[in-house]
Amino acid sequence: MPENHLFEYAVIRVVPRVEREEFLNVGVILYCKRQQFLGIKFIVNEDRLLAFCADLDLETLSANLNALTQICLGSKAGGPIATLDIPSRFRWITATRSTVVQASKVHPGLCIDAAATLEKLYLQLVA
Repeated sequence: MPENHLFEYAVIRVVPRVEREEFLNVGVILYCKRQQFLGIKFIVNEDRLLAFCADLDLETLSANLNALTQICLGSKAGGPIATLDIPSRFRWITATRSTVVQASKVHPGLCIDAAATLEKLYLQLVA
C-alpha cells in the first residue's frame, strides 16, 4: 500500500489593489519534503484578469509568475533565491507580502503523489 506523505500548499493570488484586499486565484504552489517536490501551476487568464482589474499590467504579472516557476525549479534564471534549498524556496514564495502577486496562508495535507496532488488542487482552487 502506498505511503501518505505530508505536503504543504498555498494558493497564488493576484491582488491588484492591495489596500482593497480583493484577489483572484491564479495558481497553486505545493511542497512535499519526503518527495523532494516543489511545484507551481498557474494560469494567466487575460479576459478574467482584465475583467477583475482593467488596468492590470499582464506582461509584468506574467513575468512575476514565470519568475516563481524558475525559483521552484531551482533554475539560474530564478536568481539568488533559486539557489536556496527546496524548503527555503517554498518559504520565500509563501512569505507574507504586500504585492500584486501573493500567496495565501500555507495549508497542510497528505498525499501519495505530490505532482498529482498539485494538479488536483489547481483544478479545485483555480481552474
